[in-house]
Amino acid sequence: MSDPNAFAGDATLAEGPGPGARQPAPYSGTGAYPAQGYQAPASQGSYVGQPMAPQVAYGHNQKSKVAAGLLGIFLGAFGIHNFYLGHTGKALAQLLITILSFGIFSFISGIWGLIEGIIILCSAPGARPWGVDAQGVPLSN
Repeated sequence: MSDPNAFAGDATLAEGPGPGARQPAPYSGTGAYPAQGYQAPASQGSYVGQPMAPQVAYGHNQKSKVAAGLLGIFLGAFGIHNFYLGHTGKALAQLLITILSFGIFSFISGIWGLIEGIIILCSAPGARPWGVDAQGVPLSN
């Protein structure tokens, strides 16, 4: 009925294989041999529910969780902790609130920085969003 070596353009495949006929193997693009089954490599954290260990990206240094938290508590009105962690948009917002209001609204960004500093100190390293920097690198203890 159908030829197991037939290509996708053959008329026998267009009509469909008969009962009990073998399906042709997919073409691997490396010759006339059928493609071998692909087996995914075993990786860390492959079991369901097992957390993966945080990986530090090459070229990025881990930043200190304590330094970021203390900068947030003491200099949070200026957004220094967010500059340190690489969150420049949030840091500029805190800095501009403080400077453009001539310090009148600095209590807003000061409370904002205080709360963020405490949250950073209480977070687990690698826990998103407070335990990592802007590149996703976990903060060190």
